[in-house]
Amino acid sequence: MNQEKTAAAAKPAATPLDAKQAHVKATWKHGSPLIACRYDPKGRFLFTSGEDYSLQRWDLATGKPTVWAAHESWIRDIAFMADGETAISVGCDDKMIFWATAAEKPTPLKTIEAHKGWIRAVEVSPDGKMIATGGNDNLVKLWNADGSLQKELTGHDSNVYSIFFHPGGEFLLSGDLAGKVHQWELSTGKLVRTFDAKDLHTYNGGQKVHYGGVRSIALSPDGKHLACCGLHKATNPLGAVNEPLVMLFEWESGKKVRSQVAAGVKGILWQVNWLADGTLAAASGGSGGGFLIFWKTGADKEFHKLKLPNTARDADLHPNGLELATVHHDRQVRITRLTAKPTPDKPKPKK
Repeated sequence: MNQEKTAAAAKPAATPLDAKQAHVKATWKHGSPLIACRYDPKGRFLFTSGEDYSLQRWDLATGKPTVWAAHESWIRDIAFMADGETAISVGCDDKMIFWATAAEKPTPLKTIEAHKGWIRAVEVSPDGKMIATGGNDNLVKLWNADGSLQKELTGHDSNVYSIFFHPGGEFLLSGDLAGKVHQWELSTGKLVRTFDAKDLHTYNGGQKVHYGGVRSIALSPDGKHLACCGLHKATNPLGAVNEPLVMLFEWESGKKVRSQVAAGVKGILWQVNWLADGTLAAASGGSGGGFLIFWKTGADKEFHKLKLPNTARDADLHPNGLELATVHHDRQVRITRLTAKPTPDKPKPKK
Protein backbone atom coordinates (compact mmCIF):
# COMPACT_ATOMS: atom_id res chain seq x y z
CA MET A 1 0.00 0.00 0.00
CA ASN A 2 1.01 3.18 -0.47
CA GLN A 3 0.71 7.00 0.65
CA GLU A 4 -0.59 9.86 0.38
CA LYS A 5 0.77 6.63 -0.28
CA THR A 6 3.05 9.67 -0.86
CA ALA A 7 4.10 9.70 2.72
CA ALA A 8 5.42 13.14 1.82
CA ALA A 9 7.15 15.33 4.37
CA ALA A 10 4.69 16.90 6.77
CA LYS A 11 4.36 20.64 7.10
CA PRO A 12 5.67 22.05 10.38
CA ALA A 13 2.97 22.00 13.02
CA ALA A 14 2.12 24.92 15.28
CA THR A 15 1.32 22.53 18.15
CA PRO A 16 4.41 20.62 19.37
CA LEU A 17 4.61 17.00 18.24
CA ASP A 18 5.19 14.43 20.95
CA ALA A 19 4.92 10.84 19.73
CA LYS A 20 5.18 9.50 23.28
CA GLN A 21 1.93 11.33 24.05
CA ALA A 22 0.11 9.81 21.05
CA HIS A 23 -3.45 8.82 21.89
CA VAL A 24 -6.56 7.70 20.00
CA LYS A 25 -8.92 10.69 19.98
CA ALA A 26 -11.74 9.34 17.78
CA THR A 27 -13.09 5.98 16.59
CA TRP A 28 -15.62 5.45 13.79
CA LYS A 29 -17.15 2.19 12.56
CA HIS A 30 -18.04 0.85 9.10
CA GLY A 31 -19.98 -2.31 8.23
CA SER A 32 -17.06 -4.40 6.93
CA PRO A 33 -13.30 -4.75 7.55
CA LEU A 34 -11.35 -1.76 6.21
CA ILE A 35 -8.40 -1.79 3.81
CA ALA A 36 -7.05 1.63 2.77
CA CYS A 37 -7.27 5.26 3.91
CA ARG A 38 -6.26 8.74 2.68
CA TYR A 39 -6.90 12.30 3.83
CA ASP A 40 -7.92 14.82 1.21
CA PRO A 41 -5.30 17.60 0.77
CA LYS A 42 -7.57 20.22 2.34
CA GLY A 43 -8.09 18.18 5.50
CA ARG A 44 -11.88 18.07 5.20
CA PHE A 45 -12.38 14.34 4.72
CA LEU A 46 -10.85 10.94 5.29
CA PHE A 47 -11.57 8.44 2.51
CA THR A 48 -11.46 4.74 3.41
CA SER A 49 -12.24 1.49 1.58
CA GLY A 50 -13.91 -1.68 2.82
CA GLU A 51 -13.95 -5.36 1.98
CA ASP A 52 -17.55 -4.82 0.81
CA TYR A 53 -16.07 -3.00 -2.25
CA SER A 54 -17.34 0.36 -1.02
CA LEU A 55 -15.71 3.73 -0.40
CA GLN A 56 -16.45 5.75 2.72
CA ARG A 57 -15.99 9.49 3.04
CA TRP A 58 -15.75 10.58 6.68
CA ASP A 59 -16.48 14.22 7.48
CA LEU A 60 -13.68 15.10 9.89
CA ALA A 61 -15.72 17.81 11.58
CA THR A 62 -18.58 15.49 12.50
CA GLY A 63 -17.32 11.92 11.99
CA LYS A 64 -20.34 11.19 9.79
CA PRO A 65 -19.75 8.90 6.77
CA THR A 66 -21.00 8.92 3.20
CA VAL A 67 -20.82 5.37 1.82
CA TRP A 68 -21.19 4.18 -1.76
CA ALA A 69 -20.59 1.08 -3.90
CA ALA A 70 -17.41 1.87 -5.83
CA HIS A 71 -15.56 -1.13 -7.34
CA GLU A 72 -16.18 -4.77 -8.16
CA SER A 73 -13.43 -5.97 -5.84
CA TRP A 74 -11.20 -4.70 -3.03
CA ILE A 75 -10.00 -1.10 -3.31
CA ARG A 76 -6.26 -1.13 -2.62
CA ASP A 77 -5.34 2.55 -2.75
CA ILE A 78 -6.72 6.10 -2.91
CA ALA A 79 -5.21 9.40 -4.03
CA PHE A 80 -6.34 12.98 -4.69
CA MET A 81 -5.64 15.52 -7.37
CA ALA A 82 -3.59 18.48 -6.12
CA ASP A 83 -6.60 20.76 -5.55
CA GLY A 84 -8.35 18.06 -3.53
CA GLU A 85 -11.55 18.23 -5.59
CA THR A 86 -11.08 14.87 -7.37
CA ALA A 87 -10.41 11.54 -5.68
CA ILE A 88 -8.96 8.49 -7.45
CA SER A 89 -9.43 4.89 -6.33
CA VAL A 90 -7.75 1.76 -7.68
CA GLY A 91 -8.63 -1.84 -7.03
CA CYS A 92 -8.29 -5.54 -7.64
CA ASP A 93 -10.85 -5.23 -10.47
CA ASP A 94 -8.14 -3.64 -12.69
CA LYS A 95 -9.95 -0.29 -12.57
CA MET A 96 -8.93 3.28 -11.78
CA ILE A 97 -11.98 5.43 -11.00
CA PHE A 98 -12.25 9.21 -10.61
CA TRP A 99 -14.75 10.76 -8.16
CA ALA A 100 -15.82 14.28 -7.18
CA THR A 101 -14.42 14.51 -3.65
CA ALA A 102 -17.26 16.46 -2.05
CA ALA A 103 -20.23 15.27 -4.14
CA GLU A 104 -23.38 14.62 -2.11
CA LYS A 105 -23.95 11.34 -3.97
CA PRO A 106 -20.64 10.32 -5.59
CA THR A 107 -20.81 8.72 -9.04
CA PRO A 108 -17.86 7.85 -11.31
CA LEU A 109 -16.51 10.78 -13.30
CA LYS A 110 -14.31 8.43 -15.32
CA THR A 111 -13.47 4.72 -15.19
CA ILE A 112 -10.29 3.30 -16.77
CA GLU A 113 -9.16 -0.32 -17.20
CA ALA A 114 -5.70 0.68 -16.08
CA HIS A 115 -3.80 -2.61 -15.57
CA LYS A 116 -4.18 -6.31 -16.26
CA GLY A 117 -4.52 -7.61 -12.74
CA TRP A 118 -4.64 -5.96 -9.34
CA ILE A 119 -3.76 -2.28 -9.12
CA ARG A 120 -1.96 -1.88 -5.81
CA ALA A 121 -0.84 1.75 -5.81
CA VAL A 122 -1.82 5.17 -7.13
CA GLU A 123 -0.30 8.59 -6.55
CA VAL A 124 -0.58 12.10 -7.99
CA SER A 125 2.48 14.22 -8.77
CA PRO A 126 3.11 17.29 -6.57
CA ASP A 127 2.13 19.65 -9.43
CA GLY A 128 -1.07 17.67 -10.10
CA LYS A 129 -0.23 17.11 -13.78
CA MET A 130 0.49 13.39 -13.62
CA ILE A 131 -0.89 10.22 -12.05
CA ALA A 132 1.18 7.07 -11.48
CA THR A 133 -0.14 3.55 -10.90
CA GLY A 134 1.49 0.20 -10.24
CA GLY A 135 0.13 -3.32 -10.20
CA ASN A 136 0.40 -7.07 -10.51
CA ASP A 137 1.29 -6.89 -14.21
CA ASN A 138 4.75 -5.65 -13.07
CA LEU A 139 4.13 -2.30 -14.77
CA VAL A 140 4.28 1.29 -13.66
CA LYS A 141 2.02 3.52 -15.74
CA LEU A 142 2.06 7.29 -16.03
CA TRP A 143 -1.20 9.07 -16.84
CA ASN A 144 -2.05 12.65 -17.67
CA ALA A 145 -4.42 14.42 -15.28
CA ASP A 146 -7.30 13.81 -17.72
CA GLY A 147 -6.77 10.05 -17.48
CA SER A 148 -5.05 9.57 -20.83
CA LEU A 149 -2.06 7.22 -20.81
CA GLN A 150 1.30 8.95 -21.09
CA LYS A 151 3.81 6.08 -20.87
CA GLU A 152 4.50 2.63 -19.44
CA LEU A 153 7.64 2.00 -17.40
CA THR A 154 8.99 -1.55 -17.71
CA GLY A 155 11.75 -2.92 -15.54
CA HIS A 156 10.13 -4.63 -12.58
CA ASP A 157 10.25 -8.43 -12.53
CA SER A 158 7.57 -8.74 -9.84
CA ASN A 159 4.35 -7.08 -8.68
CA VAL A 160 4.56 -3.34 -8.05
CA TYR A 161 3.40 -2.56 -4.51
CA SER A 162 4.17 1.13 -3.96
CA ILE A 163 4.57 4.43 -5.82
CA PHE A 164 6.19 7.70 -4.71
CA PHE A 165 6.75 10.99 -6.54
CA HIS A 166 9.90 12.78 -5.42
CA PRO A 167 8.78 16.25 -4.24
CA GLY A 168 11.33 17.88 -6.57
CA GLY A 169 9.17 16.78 -9.51
CA GLU A 170 11.97 15.12 -11.48
CA PHE A 171 11.72 11.50 -10.34
CA LEU A 172 9.28 8.70 -9.56
CA LEU A 173 10.07 5.75 -7.31
CA SER A 174 8.34 2.37 -7.39
CA GLY A 175 8.78 -0.58 -5.04
CA ASP A 176 8.06 -4.22 -5.83
CA LEU A 177 7.51 -7.61 -4.23
CA ALA A 178 11.17 -8.61 -4.66
CA GLY A 179 12.39 -5.60 -2.67
CA LYS A 180 13.62 -3.50 -5.58
CA VAL A 181 12.95 0.25 -5.55
CA HIS A 182 13.40 1.74 -9.02
CA GLN A 183 14.05 5.43 -9.52
CA TRP A 184 12.69 6.71 -12.84
CA GLU A 185 13.36 9.98 -14.63
CA LEU A 186 9.91 11.35 -15.39
CA SER A 187 10.85 13.36 -18.49
CA THR A 188 12.31 10.36 -20.33
CA GLY A 189 10.92 7.30 -18.49
CA LYS A 190 14.51 6.13 -18.08
CA LEU A 191 15.50 3.93 -15.13
CA VAL A 192 18.11 5.95 -13.20
CA ARG A 193 19.07 3.56 -10.38
CA THR A 194 17.71 0.89 -8.04
CA PHE A 195 17.71 0.85 -4.24
CA ASP A 196 18.33 -2.66 -2.88
CA ALA A 197 15.60 -3.39 -0.32
CA LYS A 198 15.75 -7.16 -0.75
CA ASP A 199 15.50 -7.68 3.03
CA LEU A 200 11.80 -6.85 2.59
CA HIS A 201 11.34 -10.01 0.48
CA THR A 202 11.27 -13.66 1.52
CA TYR A 203 10.99 -16.78 -0.63
CA ASN A 204 9.85 -19.88 1.24
CA GLY A 205 10.85 -22.93 -0.75
CA GLY A 206 8.68 -25.35 1.22
CA GLN A 207 5.52 -23.29 0.76
CA LYS A 208 6.69 -22.03 -2.65
CA VAL A 209 5.65 -18.51 -1.64
CA HIS A 210 7.19 -15.13 -2.44
CA TYR A 211 6.26 -12.88 0.45
CA GLY A 212 6.91 -9.33 1.59
CA GLY A 213 7.34 -6.40 -0.76
CA VAL A 214 8.04 -2.68 -0.45
CA ARG A 215 4.73 -1.60 1.03
CA SER A 216 5.46 2.13 1.32
CA ILE A 217 8.14 4.67 0.35
CA ALA A 218 8.81 8.02 2.05
CA LEU A 219 11.42 10.79 1.83
CA SER A 220 12.61 12.67 4.92
CA PRO A 221 11.67 16.36 5.32
CA ASP A 222 15.28 17.40 4.65
CA GLY A 223 15.46 15.17 1.55
CA LYS A 224 18.46 13.21 2.87
CA HIS A 225 16.95 9.82 3.64
CA LEU A 226 14.59 7.41 1.88
CA ALA A 227 12.53 5.02 4.00
CA CYS A 228 11.01 1.78 2.68
CA CYS A 229 8.87 -0.48 4.85
CA GLY A 230 7.34 -3.93 4.89
CA LEU A 231 8.30 -7.15 6.64
CA HIS A 232 11.19 -9.57 7.14
CA LYS A 233 11.97 -12.84 8.93
CA ALA A 234 8.98 -14.52 7.27
CA THR A 235 9.71 -18.01 8.56
CA ASN A 236 6.12 -19.09 7.91
CA PRO A 237 4.48 -16.76 5.37
CA LEU A 238 1.20 -18.66 5.13
CA GLY A 239 1.02 -18.66 8.93
CA ALA A 240 1.68 -14.90 9.06
CA VAL A 241 4.88 -15.37 11.07
CA ASN A 242 6.97 -12.31 10.22
CA GLU A 243 8.31 -9.06 11.69
CA PRO A 244 7.92 -5.42 10.63
CA LEU A 245 10.94 -3.62 9.16
CA VAL A 246 11.93 -0.16 7.90
CA MET A 247 14.99 0.14 5.66
CA LEU A 248 16.67 3.54 5.58
CA PHE A 249 18.78 4.70 2.62
CA GLU A 250 20.93 7.77 2.05
CA TRP A 251 19.31 9.58 -0.86
CA GLU A 252 22.49 11.01 -2.36
CA SER A 253 24.52 7.80 -2.48
CA GLY A 254 21.70 5.24 -2.50
CA LYS A 255 23.49 3.29 0.23
CA LYS A 256 21.61 1.56 3.02
CA VAL A 257 22.07 3.42 6.30
CA ARG A 258 20.31 1.05 8.69
CA SER A 259 17.45 -1.36 9.28
CA GLN A 260 14.96 -0.23 11.90
CA VAL A 261 13.05 -2.88 13.80
CA ALA A 262 10.29 -2.98 16.38
CA ALA A 263 11.16 -5.15 19.35
CA GLY A 264 8.69 -7.92 20.08
CA VAL A 265 6.20 -7.04 17.31
CA LYS A 266 4.85 -9.55 14.78
CA GLY A 267 3.29 -8.08 11.67
CA ILE A 268 3.72 -5.95 8.55
CA LEU A 269 4.50 -2.26 8.28
CA TRP A 270 1.86 -1.11 5.80
CA GLN A 271 2.63 2.59 5.66
CA VAL A 272 5.48 4.85 6.75
CA ASN A 273 5.32 8.63 7.21
CA TRP A 274 7.90 11.23 8.18
CA LEU A 275 6.71 13.69 10.80
CA ALA A 276 7.78 17.33 10.65
CA ASP A 277 10.35 16.85 13.44
CA GLY A 278 12.15 14.09 11.50
CA THR A 279 10.49 11.20 13.36
CA LEU A 280 9.49 8.13 11.36
CA ALA A 281 5.98 6.86 12.10
CA ALA A 282 4.68 3.55 10.74
CA ALA A 283 1.52 1.50 11.14
CA SER A 284 1.89 -2.23 11.80
CA GLY A 285 -0.71 -4.95 11.59
CA GLY A 286 -0.59 -8.72 11.64
CA SER A 287 -0.55 -11.70 13.97
CA GLY A 288 0.85 -9.55 16.79
CA GLY A 289 -1.99 -7.02 16.65
CA GLY A 290 -1.89 -3.35 15.71
CA PHE A 291 0.70 -0.69 16.54
CA LEU A 292 1.88 2.77 15.66
CA ILE A 293 5.67 2.64 15.89
CA PHE A 294 8.08 5.58 16.07
CA TRP A 295 11.81 5.81 15.28
CA LYS A 296 14.49 8.47 15.23
CA THR A 297 16.62 8.52 12.07
CA GLY A 298 19.84 7.69 13.94
CA ALA A 299 18.53 4.68 15.88
CA ASP A 300 17.98 1.05 14.92
CA LYS A 301 15.21 0.43 17.48
CA GLU A 302 11.99 2.32 18.08
CA PHE A 303 11.73 4.88 20.87
CA HIS A 304 7.97 4.43 21.27
CA LYS A 305 5.14 2.19 20.15
CA LEU A 306 1.44 2.72 20.71
CA LYS A 307 -0.65 -0.45 21.00
CA LEU A 308 -3.88 -0.24 19.03
CA PRO A 309 -6.99 -2.35 19.80
CA ASN A 310 -6.86 -4.25 16.50
CA THR A 311 -4.54 -5.02 13.59
CA ALA A 312 -3.92 -1.97 11.39
CA ARG A 313 -4.06 -2.29 7.60
CA ASP A 314 -3.18 1.22 6.40
CA ALA A 315 -2.44 4.71 7.74
CA ASP A 316 -2.22 8.30 6.56
CA LEU A 317 -0.94 11.55 8.03
CA HIS A 318 -3.33 14.52 8.18
CA PRO A 319 -2.16 17.64 6.30
CA ASN A 320 -1.75 19.37 9.67
CA GLY A 321 0.97 16.85 10.56
CA LEU A 322 -0.58 16.21 13.99
CA GLU A 323 -2.92 13.27 13.41
CA LEU A 324 -2.57 9.78 11.96
CA ALA A 325 -5.59 7.86 10.70
CA THR A 326 -5.49 4.06 10.74
CA VAL A 327 -7.99 1.53 9.37
CA HIS A 328 -8.49 -1.87 10.91
CA HIS A 329 -9.81 -5.36 10.37
CA ASP A 330 -12.34 -4.83 13.17
CA ARG A 331 -14.15 -2.32 10.88
CA GLN A 332 -12.94 0.67 12.86
CA VAL A 333 -11.28 3.91 11.79
CA ARG A 334 -9.04 5.31 14.51
CA ILE A 335 -7.68 8.86 14.61
CA THR A 336 -4.53 9.19 16.71
CA ARG A 337 -3.38 12.61 17.93
CA LEU A 338 0.42 13.02 18.10
CA THR A 339 0.36 15.58 20.90
CA ALA A 340 -0.32 15.65 24.61
CA LYS A 341 -3.94 15.25 25.65
CA PRO A 342 -5.75 18.51 26.35
CA THR A 343 -5.70 19.49 30.00
CA PRO A 344 -9.25 19.59 31.41
CA ASP A 345 -10.39 22.97 32.59
CA LYS A 346 -10.16 23.25 36.35
CA PRO A 347 -13.46 24.03 38.05
CA LYS A 348 -13.70 27.63 39.13
CA PRO A 349 -13.77 28.12 42.90
CA LYS A 350 -17.12 29.02 44.35
CA LYS A 351 -17.47 32.53 45.62
